[in-house]
Amino acid sequence: MISHSETLELLKKAQNGDENAKNLLIKENTPLVKCVIKHYKMKGIEYEDLFQLGCVGFVKAINKFDISYNVKFSTYAVPMILGEVKRYLRDEGYIKVSRSIKHQANEIKKFIEKYNTKHSITPSLELIAKQFNMDIQDVVFTLDATRLPVSIYDSLDNDDSTSLVEKISNDNENIDSTLEKITLKNLINKLPPKERKIIILRYFKDRTQMEIAEELGISQVQISRIENKILKDLKSSFL
Repeated sequence: MISHSETLELLKKAQNGDENAKNLLIKENTPLVKCVIKHYKMKGIEYEDLFQLGCVGFVKAINKFDISYNVKFSTYAVPMILGEVKRYLRDEGYIKVSRSIKHQANEIKKFIEKYNTKHSITPSLELIAKQFNMDIQDVVFTLDATRLPVSIYDSLDNDDSTSLVEKISNDNENIDSTLEKITLKNLINKLPPKERKIIILRYFKDRTQMEIAEELGISQVQISRIENKILKDLKSSFL
């Protein structure tokens, strides 16, 4: 698992044309790409084609990412990967957009335009969700399910090349919790078997440190030390 600082360094090199850096980023984030595309396995498209689409979206994320967004690169990359897959499925006729979703997307677009005109700034996803009493992920889906120019990975208008995802608030609490869960799952899956088991038992099976220590045949102090190290590493990955 490469650190956040290492990822940023590789991103700089990749954006300057270093193919080795780009390939390393793709290799290190392959589990993330697979985690995102697995939800589309039953959409009538070969898995390898899905994976290639996911990689195309990931490379686009590499090229467009800016450190000033103040979000984790993996968090930024997920909607780019999703966007590439959904766009293909939509264009090829695998996804049918209902009238209600199209209507909702149009209403959101009108709100964005009015808000932009009045405040000279694009509303955040959180503000849009609050305005329409929707979850943030539902806003993302609604916009992304149509061909409107307010897709999270497309520019907002002809005069502004900035995409909606680039307008997301810098406050980490505003980041789509679904994306954080995907990122966290990816990080946990990269842990060594022993460390992964400790985290799963502690936080998903609600086991005490003493119970885990007895099962693994080590001391409670060792469990505590290992757990603290894992949590510190995971926390640094979200900063």
